[in-house]
Amino acid sequence: GQRGDALLLAAEKLQSHCEVVLEAVRQDALALRHAASDLQNDRNIVLVAVRTNGWALISASKERRRDREVVIEAVRQSGGALSYADEELRSDREVVLEAVRQSGAALSFASDVLKVDRELVLEAVRTSSEALASAGGE
Repeated sequence: GQRGDALLLAAEKLQSHCEVVLEAVRQDALALRHAASDLQNDRNIVLVAVRTNGWALISASKERRRDREVVIEAVRQSGGALSYADEELRSDREVVLEAVRQSGAALSFASDVLKVDRELVLEAVRTSSEALASAGGE
């Protein structure tokens, strides 16, 4: 939104100011992309952002994309955010289950082993018929 874009226009000093960035991501989670890199790694700021819009995970630091709790919160909001999670978490059954509960199509971002997990495939199909195209096997 326009409020979050205000962070883009803010002076670099403000993009590094924790309270300013926190307020910006409360208004528009995607404003995280304009925050200073150390704040894209701030666990509290990233959690606030992904709890509002899971796609904010795109702008989180690599460390936060490896943070199980952050990723679970993100995929609960936007299953497709699984695509930005660390590879290890895309092999974590609980993380993938949360993602496919939100969007069956998120199964396409799971590890190959989990793409053929019967329970996950069934959950994904319940959520979205698109998941059949993502399911492994013949």
